[in-house]
Amino acid sequence: MGKATGFIEIKRKKHPTRPVDERIRDWREVYLPSAVEDLQAQGARCMDCGIPFCHQGCPLGNLIPDWNDLVYRDRWRTAIDRLHATNNFPEFTGRLCPAPCEGSCVLGINDDPVTIKDIEVAIIDRAYEEGWVTPQPPARRTGKTVAVIGSGPAGLAAADQLNRAGHAVTVFERSDRIGGLLRYGIPEFKMEKRVLDRRLAVMAAEGVTFRPGVDVGTDVPLSRLRSEYDAVLLAAGAGWPRDLPVPGRELQGIHFAMEYLPLQNRRCEGDQVPDDRFITAHGKHVIIIGGGDTGADCLGTAHRQGAKSVTQLELLPKPPLERAPDNPWPQWPNIFRVSTAQEEGGERLYAVSTERFLGDEQGRVRTLQAVRVEMVRRDGKVQFEPVAGSDFDIPAELVLLAMGFLGPERGPLVTELGLTLTERGNVWRDERWMTSVPGVFTAGDMQRGQSLIVWAIAEGRSAARGIDQYLMGESALPAPIQ
Repeated sequence: MGKATGFIEIKRKKHPTRPVDERIRDWREVYLPSAVEDLQAQGARCMDCGIPFCHQGCPLGNLIPDWNDLVYRDRWRTAIDRLHATNNFPEFTGRLCPAPCEGSCVLGINDDPVTIKDIEVAIIDRAYEEGWVTPQPPARRTGKTVAVIGSGPAGLAAADQLNRAGHAVTVFERSDRIGGLLRYGIPEFKMEKRVLDRRLAVMAAEGVTFRPGVDVGTDVPLSRLRSEYDAVLLAAGAGWPRDLPVPGRELQGIHFAMEYLPLQNRRCEGDQVPDDRFITAHGKHVIIIGGGDTGADCLGTAHRQGAKSVTQLELLPKPPLERAPDNPWPQWPNIFRVSTAQEEGGERLYAVSTERFLGDEQGRVRTLQAVRVEMVRRDGKVQFEPVAGSDFDIPAELVLLAMGFLGPERGPLVTELGLTLTERGNVWRDERWMTSVPGVFTAGDMQRGQSLIVWAIAEGRSAARGIDQYLMGESALPAPIQ
């Protein structure tokens, strides 16, 4: 632990951010570096809790009390070794993970939890600054080859682990750049792509081969990869978006979030996206349907593009400010939160259902008609019933659907080999992370469904162990989850 009385004497300190009026004028990251003394003080709040429930909250099993204490004692070099022992990419999770570890922090029973996420990202950023993150190629090669399809966090984590085990790993990505949602789904203001690129450079120097611009199943048959590689890992994510089948859905100006966000990311990368293909919020009344992280990403992007107004709609009722009686610690606290994008402006409406869209003579969306709803439980099922007389209209010139995903896309990657699917429509796998086709494995959102980055990395690591065992008969790789 850090300081014996630290959790009593020191209060949680919010991570510093750039001023709103400054940051909405550019695409640089919102967060500023924390002062070393502040980080050490927050590390001192980590208490000698006996059973560190933060481990229970973290799918990776991060050794959180260890590196909290090491930061408190100014032992940063050892801290990054302890952090890398369980997490391949702390620079990603430290920026993008919602920190379920903090929701399980024992201090959180009756106080604000330790700022675990802030300390994590500070450790890895300092490690890069000090030159401690260097390529570490495997000492020997096994002669085995693995194809990883998908370069999001699950695919990259698996590739990193399998390369460390000595296998020759090739990562295939259908987009023109490596990174998956890290590249084209996460806005620049949440994670500048230099953070991704520096890690990819390390992996390439360690021997991982990257092949962007290859759509496996279309450009290259999956059956061909099975014949050319000793094992194949499917980690292509859950890219099938949930639609909103209401009258007027066909109007121009209604888009899925993942049609909207990648175009801005491409412009931030320097690509010349033609105006007739670009989707912009500039000067428009924007409606975002969905109150999760993707909705917040759309919100921050719309602010920076110069939207006239932004309204975010959520079907569920507004969460409480504190834990409800049926949401006890150490469960994830379902409480009202304000993201950095929501700090920047816009209106949030809860318990609202979209009834229809209305358009102009040119077929462009102009109005969203909505009704307030009440959440009720009948026969053990949650239902949303309209509140009589609560109908209202909202101006809408750009509508972004950010309501989550239904599972992997139903393309050749899933259908070519006749993979078995689960009842939820995800790719089935056994306890070794193998699909119904021998030698073909799966990990991440493709088999789990839409989830968190920390789960994707954990599953990539676990699938890598399963593949290593399949190839070698045994494995020394760790497996965070089964």
